[in-house]
Amino acid sequence: MASLNKSDLAGIVASESGISSGDAKAAIEKTFEVIARQIAAGDEVSVAGFGKFSSTERSARQGRNPQTGETIDIPASKAPKFSAASQLKTAVKGG
Repeated sequence: MASLNKSDLAGIVASESGISSGDAKAAIEKTFEVIARQIAAGDEVSVAGFGKFSSTERSARQGRNPQTGETIDIPASKAPKFSAASQLKTAVKGG
């Protein structure tokens, strides 16, 4: 299974859209930056046919250190979340 990095993605976008690799990479980087900024602010970013980016609250809880078995307190936190749209799920399934 191959892995695709940001430069590879920019190259594909550039060749399929007829724009320069530099412009494609700049657009991709700005897109990711805007998505991150919006979900950090508590907003959702919905991309029709692709999915929804949001943040989720994780409550404080207790956990265990796997090496020592000691109980530790894990503070509350926010984490990014992605929910795939049905069209994306269908495309990945191959249907």
